[in-house]
Amino acid sequence: MGLLLILGTLVGCTDRQRFSVRWLLIAALLVAINDALLTRAYGSLSDLIGGEWNWQGKLLALATTLAIALSPAFGLRRVGLTIAQAPGSLKAALPVAALYCAFFVMVAVAFPGGQASGEEIAFQLTMPGFEEEPFYRGILLFALDQAFTGRKRFLGVDWGWGAVLSCVLFGMAHALGFSHGSFHFDPMTMALTAIPSFIAVWLRLRTGSLLLPILLHNFGNSFSLLA
Repeated sequence: MGLLLILGTLVGCTDRQRFSVRWLLIAALLVAINDALLTRAYGSLSDLIGGEWNWQGKLLALATTLAIALSPAFGLRRVGLTIAQAPGSLKAALPVAALYCAFFVMVAVAFPGGQASGEEIAFQLTMPGFEEEPFYRGILLFALDQAFTGRKRFLGVDWGWGAVLSCVLFGMAHALGFSHGSFHFDPMTMALTAIPSFIAVWLRLRTGSLLLPILLHNFGNSFSLLA
């Protein structure tokens, strides 16, 4: 939240006429809610589902994301929760989707995974894409796009600071941690998450839908386990 508010405020000060502090604060609140749910209120809630993987946290976060998406301020279609693809978008999107898949195939070859349990495979085939895409490329991207309304046309889509910040936050959520009284940061994890997230954002903006990002996200997470 602190990183988002600091970076967001600095970016907003460069173009105050197209900057909404209110929506930046909403975006920060979304991050706080998502983090609290993923961690079961930072460990204060009992894990009723159990297992080695965070099923309960992911399901709670997903349910809340969907509830927010259904609210009048957001809307399912406006955050990309629709199967319908923008007319003519698949012709451009499918080659990019293939590039996304190729990236994770190369990662799997370079960093082969060990023996995976059935639970891990089931989790990686479902939860990462189902929960993270509607949040990061859905409601969070929408809120940040309302906070920063300036756009630049590049590679066939209109980019804003919201797209950049949502990708940075996605990477930081995976690469930055706190344990044993100190922060730790993994540059490799940052690269392997933030870079593909720009492809996912492009697909979301080009097609108007989260369908491809969700499918590709789960492919990327599970391919090395199934290869």
